[in-house]
Amino acid sequence: MKNEKDLQFETKVVHSSYNSNKHGECLTPPIYQTSTFTFPSMEQGAKRFSQEQGGYVYSRLENPTVAILEDRIAQLEEAEAGLAFSSGWQLFQPL
Repeated sequence: MKNEKDLQFETKVVHSSYNSNKHGECLTPPIYQTSTFTFPSMEQGAKRFSQEQGGYVYSRLENPTVAILEDRIAQLEEAEAGLAFSSGWQLFQPL
């Protein structure tokens, strides 16, 4: 795909901020319906829970589907980052 800055807004809505190579070569982003994620080792799990290492732990905190949405919102708004929440109450947790 050409440089994303040159794309029309409508095209960005559908195609921006998504790399199919990271998601099993799917043309469109998959919807991850899992609540929890596995870890190769207990050590890595501990590092993820303590936020020493990036990665997914629990979908209420973050999951790949929401991460794609947040990236798209940021790009469409020309912002540094975007935020999405699964419930209204969750909005207040980062504050």
